Amino acid sequence: MSKKKPAPGSNTIALNRKARHEYEIDTKFEAGIMLMGWEVKSLRAGKCQITDAYVLLKNGEAWLLGLHVPPLPTASTHVVPDPTRTRKLLLHQKELATLIGKTQQAGHTCIPLALYWKHNLVKCEIALVRGKKLYDKRADEKEKDWNRQKQRVLRENTR
Repeated sequence: MSKKKPAPGSNTIALNRKARHEYEIDTKFEAGIMLMGWEVKSLRAGKCQITDAYVLLKNGEAWLLGLHVPPLPTASTHVVPDPTRTRKLLLHQKELATLIGKTQQAGHTCIPLALYWKHNLVKCEIALVRGKKLYDKRADEKEKDWNRQKQRVLRENTR
C-alpha cells in the first residue's frame, strides 16, 4: 500500500509492504496488466491500493482481484468506472504453468508485491508465497531490531 506519492523519478506506483511481513517469498514473476484508459491516468497520478489484492489462476489464465484503482474526478463521462474490477494478468505459458503447478501444492499462494512503470507500460510483480508462522514473524522482528541497534552503535562509534 502506498500512502505517499512516489518520488517524481521513481517507477514504483504501489508496494505491498504487508506481504513481506505476512508471507515467505519463493519465486517472483513480472506480469503485464490489461488496463482501461481511465485506470492508466489514475495510476499516473499515483492513486492505487494493492494491499488486499491477490492473484486467481483460473482456466489457464491469471487474474488480479482486489486491486483498488480509484477513478480521477476528471475521468471520462461515458465510462462507468469500477475501481475494484477483475484485471487480467499477461504472462508466458511457461510462467502460467509454473504458477498453476505450485499453487496446487499445499501452502502456496500467489500475490502481487508491486506495481511499477517499465518504459510506458504498467507491470505487476507477482510472487509465489507461503504463509509465515507467528514465530517466524517474531524472529524477523528481532532480527530487524538487532540490525537497527548494530547500525546505531556503528554510527556512534565512527563519529
